[in-house]
Amino acid sequence: MRVVRSTQTKTMVNRIPITQARVNLGALVKRVHLNGEYFILEKDGIPIAGIMDADELEDYLELRDPKVKKQIAASRKDAEASRVRNAAEFLAELKGSGKGKKTISRKRA
Repeated sequence: MRVVRSTQTKTMVNRIPITQARVNLGALVKRVHLNGEYFILEKDGIPIAGIMDADELEDYLELRDPKVKKQIAASRKDAEASRVRNAAEFLAELKGSGKGKKTISRKRA
């Protein structure tokens, strides 16, 4: 197994023959999920597939959606134009708006 490290994000990319991956699939999946590693599966030295964490794959697929790309672009423009709110202040405001509300309690029989 060859290990390639990305210098920008310190990502572990492992290249492994598909036959070796088949034998060690459980351990590979555990490393992918827990350690954030990636595996490129090779057949006769040629990369044919990759293994990555399911959450990251879903994020990747979502980012390919044109609607999501438009939302990200609009959000970026709002940030550049200072049309954004501080998250901590917004959350404090939301918590504060709940103070005046009455809670209904139910009596137990």
